[in-house]
Amino acid sequence: MNTSRNISIEEAGTRPVALQQVELIERKGTGHPDTICDSVMEAVCLSLCREYMNRVGRILHHNIDKGMLVAGRTLVKPGGGIIMEPMKIIFGDRATHTFKDMDIPVGEIAEAAAKKWLKENLRFVDPDQHVCFQNEIKPGSAELSDIFARGILCANDTSVGAGYAPLSATETLVLETEHFLNSPEFKHTLPETGEDVKVMGYRNRNTLTLTIAMAFVDRFVSSPSDYFERKQNVLDAIHAYISSKSHSFEKVDIALNTLDDPSRGENGIYLTVLGTSAEGADGGEVGRGNRVNGLIAFGRPVSLEAAAGKNPVSHIGKIYNVLAREMASRIYREVYGIAEISIFLCSQIGKPLDQPLSASARVIPENDVNLRDIENDIIAIIDEELANIGNFTSRLSRGEFTVC
Repeated sequence: MNTSRNISIEEAGTRPVALQQVELIERKGTGHPDTICDSVMEAVCLSLCREYMNRVGRILHHNIDKGMLVAGRTLVKPGGGIIMEPMKIIFGDRATHTFKDMDIPVGEIAEAAAKKWLKENLRFVDPDQHVCFQNEIKPGSAELSDIFARGILCANDTSVGAGYAPLSATETLVLETEHFLNSPEFKHTLPETGEDVKVMGYRNRNTLTLTIAMAFVDRFVSSPSDYFERKQNVLDAIHAYISSKSHSFEKVDIALNTLDDPSRGENGIYLTVLGTSAEGADGGEVGRGNRVNGLIAFGRPVSLEAAAGKNPVSHIGKIYNVLAREMASRIYREVYGIAEISIFLCSQIGKPLDQPLSASARVIPENDVNLRDIENDIIAIIDEELANIGNFTSRLSRGEFTVC
């Protein structure tokens, strides 16, 4: 036990995830409504950080983690449908609008950041035509804003961040498959595929089933029969990609758009106008999607905090979750003999960020390793990472770490 920073290490007493019979992993891709919300609000947060630094010289109080996407309405049709009602993105929560008589145009900054992200990540969405914006960002509370006037930045909440390492083979392949399906190369080869992709990985012993939902863009599809031909091309590309990967699964089954029904004609195929279900079917909300490692891992330690959009220099819901992930990854890389490690960081509101109420690690050592022999090495890394938390939050405010 490290008494200065309340660091504790214990043996987990369980089998690593990769050795358990069943594993379930989900990844919501770039164009999924929940991922759109997370990504847009994080873009707004980072843009505010830059503006505050440029105008004031430091990051002021803000949290943009209550965002919502309201689905629009479309008329989908092979050959090209129409947008009947635009999507709506609602910016919520709090931000500093004035500083020493200086006005800071929070709403304009938020809308510009959102439009930039949409243009760069969703090929067929024109934010000036297809999206309307509603700004509900209010000034921050006096008590929480006062945290930023103190000499040492403190936790704005009492909460827990969790992270683990390494990613299992299932987690890695789920993540990489979505990245492949939304890569520029894949979209160039198969432009009829939209960015709204979701991958669910189900491993039972050494057999992996990937259930994939992928929106198709109607302007590229002339008929239901053409859709199913294009769908087979996508399946062939996925099978080729999986075959090219180095993995140890005995079998990988792939299912794509399992709701499709050839007998229902145009009503039995997954078409969209813009490549995302947010255009007319599904809304989105910050925090309902991927955790900070880009996955929803059922059976892993997890925090329900919505990291995206939260303040990167004070909000524990972002800082401790990303830091726990980075700590776990570093410890796994640098300390010999760890099969799996989970990190938990608990804050107390108002206390310094580098002095958590508790920093704990649950470790599954390799069979030939005694935890006592590596305990001090683990503590040393946790202690060092906490001591350098100021540098970490600066990097976080510059967008150097993924949060969704």
